[in-house]
Amino acid sequence: MKIILSTAYLAPVSYYCKLMSYSEVLIEQHEHYLKQTYRNRCIIAAPGGTQVLTIPIVRNDSSHSEIRDIEISDHSNWAHQHWQAILTAYENSPYFEYYVDDIYPFYEKSWKYLLDFNETLREKISELIDIQTQINLTDHYLQSNEGDDYRNIISPKSVTVDQIFNPAPYYQVFEQKYGFIPNLSIVDLLFNMGPEALLVLNESVPKNGSVEN
Repeated sequence: MKIILSTAYLAPVSYYCKLMSYSEVLIEQHEHYLKQTYRNRCIIAAPGGTQVLTIPIVRNDSSHSEIRDIEISDHSNWAHQHWQAILTAYENSPYFEYYVDDIYPFYEKSWKYLLDFNETLREKISELIDIQTQINLTDHYLQSNEGDDYRNIISPKSVTVDQIFNPAPYYQVFEQKYGFIPNLSIVDLLFNMGPEALLVLNESVPKNGSVEN
């Protein structure tokens, strides 16, 4: 089966469940940029509760630009701010020291395009979790009938129920303070569960909602 996804910045757990569950994944690069989505933001669990990290973009009529052409703004120190937030949130997590050298270099390098940053980071995280699905960028804008379309279902604002995601609880650093918070950024799962992240992803796909590979 084939699924269509948007690009995403440190996407939520439900997104990585899709990467694992489908035999073919297509990342849409020809859609128009949409504001306030996971395309340029992620949500982590910080000492003060959930925290949204947003990558600033160059706003040259971005709503009419294809996502592949969206540039990251260099007018703020966003990479340093994001890394400091991630460090504060996860430096005491069980596997932070194990993965920090894989993730930190992405925040040292200067990136021009949002899509390049998102996808290179996604490739690294997929490698760390051991997700081996075939993943490609689209060569044209896909219609919804060309695959299972989750481009706008996996969204902070979506009201559509994701039928193949039932978040399995796992250890979180601030769980005693806030309780378990589902569907945070994949880094929350990675830093807290390490090699068991793939097991949690598997447990988060209900058997009656799984897809045929």
